[in-house]
Amino acid sequence: MPDRRLVLASTSRYRRDLLARLRLPFDVVSPEVDEKARDGELPLALASRLALEKAEVVAAGDSEAVVVGSDQVADLDGVAIGKPGDHARATAQLRAMRGRRIVFHTAVAVVCRASGFRAVEIASVGVRFRDLGDTEIERYLRLEQPYDCAGSAKAETLGIALLASIDSDDPTALIGLPLIRTCELLRRAGIDPLAEPEPVSAP
Repeated sequence: MPDRRLVLASTSRYRRDLLARLRLPFDVVSPEVDEKARDGELPLALASRLALEKAEVVAAGDSEAVVVGSDQVADLDGVAIGKPGDHARATAQLRAMRGRRIVFHTAVAVVCRASGFRAVEIASVGVRFRDLGDTEIERYLRLEQPYDCAGSAKAETLGIALLASIDSDDPTALIGLPLIRTCELLRRAGIDPLAEPEPVSAP
């Protein structure tokens, strides 16, 4: 397979920072995708569909590129919990989740139109929240302002103090991009983070 341009179909700074850990050069393109759930759509199916749609939309603009799309949906008893957007919604989310087990479904899709590669994987992370007091919730939100995080849980920083336990086989999934599954999909698409680069021929 010829060298392919790697593109992240996301403007999330969390996903950008995670993908950068693989030390692969990549570009970032914002996908224009309606993220609303369809009628009756379960959280896992929503995350999977949106990750693939994001990758497909960006791949349509560059058929030679290998495009990574991702999406995360928090699942509280089958109900999707999205990004709160503001303080009041974040407070309501955390009050609803205190003392409860939430599943964060993080999907990653990789698409390359030129090679015909198209695949999506899900990493689901079980998270049990502590029985949080209102004062704890207010302090956390004031310090972190996690209004762009699904379920208001910014676990890579102070959000870890909200939690009693995490159950995951792909540890970066909770932050927004499951890198174990991403590496596997990239290898299948022809990009291996551990492969030696091809030598550049002299002109």
